[in-house]
Amino acid sequence: QVQLVESGGRLVQPGDSLRLSCAASGNIFDTNAMAWFSQAPGKEREFVARIRLTGALTYYADSVKGRFTISRDNAKNTVYLQMSSLKPDDTAVYYCAASTSWITTLPDDYDYWGQGTQVTVSL
Repeated sequence: QVQLVESGGRLVQPGDSLRLSCAASGNIFDTNAMAWFSQAPGKEREFVARIRLTGALTYYADSVKGRFTISRDNAKNTVYLQMSSLKPDDTAVYYCAASTSWITTLPDDYDYWGQGTQVTVSL
């Protein structure tokens, strides 16, 4: 009942900035939190950031603290991930996810997923 579509991923150089967007549609009134996950080739899907849709409380993985910012625009049903000081290790497919719960960083706890957008950080 909830559809998520990511956009904004592209090839950038180390140190560049990038903003990812996640547009939500459908019955999102019962969604309490949105999150971003990343998955590099051959790696497990990892938590990046989450945001509460009421109150905008946020939480970040240690690896992105101070570099990434998650935000929301409830009027537009959109969540953003502002990425700065990008590193080659940030290269991954970035997925947007939605959950009815708030206190979780586990992929299995998220109910809805987008198709992902590729971010490549390379010279």
